[in-house]
Amino acid sequence: MDETPKTLENLFSQLGLKSDEQSIETFIADHPLAEGVELFEAPFWSPSQASFLKEELLKDGPWALVVDELNVRLHTSR
Repeated sequence: MDETPKTLENLFSQLGLKSDEQSIETFIADHPLAEGVELFEAPFWSPSQASFLKEELLKDGPWALVVDELNVRLHTSR
């Protein structure tokens, strides 16, 4: 069983992205999403990243709350 704490930093690591606070803030600032664009449909994700994000949101998986937090932050960063 995966005991990894479900944090934004660990989500970024899970996605293969830099996961320090500054890198996360820079990513969010550099990748704003327009209203109506689903998080997992964003063009900057690889197919495997998009699939993971979509799966976690749709099945309300262990990462769903953190994925939703990222979704909100990307939609409000414009």
